[in-house]
Amino acid sequence: MDSKIIHRDSDRKAVDVLYRISALSSSESNPLLSLGKILDEIIGVFGASSASLCMLNADSDKLLIEVEKGLSKESKGFELPMGVGITGWVAMHGEPYLSGDVANEEKYFCLDDRIRSEMAAPLTEGGRTVGALNVDSMELEAFDPDDLRLLVLVANEASRVLENMWMIQQLRRKADQLQTLVLVGQDMSGTRKVDGVLESITREALLLLDCRLSAFFLYDSEKDYLRLHSLQNENGLLPYEENLKPADSILGSALRGHRQVQTRDLLRTEEHHFVALIRQENLHSMLVTPVVYEDEPIGLLSLYVDRKHRFNDDERLIVRALADLGAIAVQNARLYGRVFSSEESMRKSERLTTLGTLAAEIAHEIRNPLMVVRLLFDSLELDKESDESKNKDLSIIREKLNHLDQIAGRILDFGKSRESFRRNYSIHEILKDASLLIRLKLEQSQVVLSMNDLPKELLVFVDKGQIQQALLNLVLNALGAMPEGGELSIHSSVNNSSNRVEILVRDTGKGIPEDLREQIFDSFLTARTDGTGLGLTISKRILKGHDGDLELVESGEGGTVFKLSLPISQQ
Repeated sequence: MDSKIIHRDSDRKAVDVLYRISALSSSESNPLLSLGKILDEIIGVFGASSASLCMLNADSDKLLIEVEKGLSKESKGFELPMGVGITGWVAMHGEPYLSGDVANEEKYFCLDDRIRSEMAAPLTEGGRTVGALNVDSMELEAFDPDDLRLLVLVANEASRVLENMWMIQQLRRKADQLQTLVLVGQDMSGTRKVDGVLESITREALLLLDCRLSAFFLYDSEKDYLRLHSLQNENGLLPYEENLKPADSILGSALRGHRQVQTRDLLRTEEHHFVALIRQENLHSMLVTPVVYEDEPIGLLSLYVDRKHRFNDDERLIVRALADLGAIAVQNARLYGRVFSSEESMRKSERLTTLGTLAAEIAHEIRNPLMVVRLLFDSLELDKESDESKNKDLSIIREKLNHLDQIAGRILDFGKSRESFRRNYSIHEILKDASLLIRLKLEQSQVVLSMNDLPKELLVFVDKGQIQQALLNLVLNALGAMPEGGELSIHSSVNNSSNRVEILVRDTGKGIPEDLREQIFDSFLTARTDGTGLGLTISKRILKGHDGDLELVESGEGGTVFKLSLPISQQ
């Protein structure tokens, strides 16, 4: 009867402790605090003098004492090799073990000489052993087989609770990382300079993975070398220069193979970059991630930690996502730079074209009175003078008049059409390339572009650059008429009766003021404070020079429509 009562008390004690441990999953969110409370329950239920929970460290492949209660100060942060001691044996074999007298136990490893008896049970996660739960006593034979069976139950329940809590913690961390990635993507997409994007990548990588250093190496495909663009630690950018050939470093493997590469021990690796810095900062492990856009390598993102560390799948996935976002942001910044350069080039081209036109007009106006002067001068027959000095002066005057005529002639010849630059081009290709040039400008202006396609075989004999300039002038004017966004349509068709291609450019802007519509093709006429008044004039002249035309079809509150027409090539 007494043994049954004792057995019931033991069962009740087991149920109570298991219930309290299970309740920790809903009442406590911090795994370390949960571990401490689990050890408190274990010490209380077994009457133990000390207890510890050891987990396998993936970086060192040793057992690290995560939490302990009642052990000596020397146990803090102690790492035990797998298979060493009762704890190491349990973790290696995944089986519980009990020793009533550690003095006669060959498996025992002495960490605290006050301990007389010890038992341990494995901790599991996903069917594999990840650590051990250890209970000690300063008394001999303090535990019996029933205690060991109860410890196994407690260890199983503790494993389940911790696995759930770690899973929740990982999910929260992933959610934070994903949120950070979204914010980083938004931030980088708004950065218009490549340097700013690359610095943002290295800065955010530090925050996402808690690394010691983060570096970005920019790849020069023409010279085939890597140049350190930015190096950062928690305090910001570091002044450091590094250039190397991909073949001279492990970085080259990541660049050539478009794959992530990691090393756990930089000090033992034949590495040729950051040699002094690696030793100075005591860096141990590195993860290199290629930054690639459409199979074209942009560079490498390299992360460094000051401990031996194996980057897990989640960490590599996060860095890969950051690198992909960075690649898109770099490409956008480069395209923006090209569009900005194209706009600057167009503005310069407009000014130069205007200056050329003005010079040609001035030369033409000068040439007419100059011709009259020459005719009158020749009719005076002044060269029959007997005075030799006068004849010499008259000869110089005639020579200079001829010189002036030649200068005016050269200016007029320079202002003629660029016939030598004309080729047969597909109108489809011209419009497609123009749409690429204005893509970022459309996004910034919140304007939606719609276009239709003509057969690629449909050719026009033109100077492609000039036709695109004329088209871009119309597009930029349309965007200026839609400051709050809108729709832009470029619709092309074939007029069989005139054998011409006709392109309608339609916007949903505020329209052209009625009093200006008759004069829109006049030079320097503009209703915009930031305009030159030359865009439509130059576009009209370009189309006319190609035997085409530019016309205003309609304009009003619903928008404006221009029509460009070009003759179809006979070839």
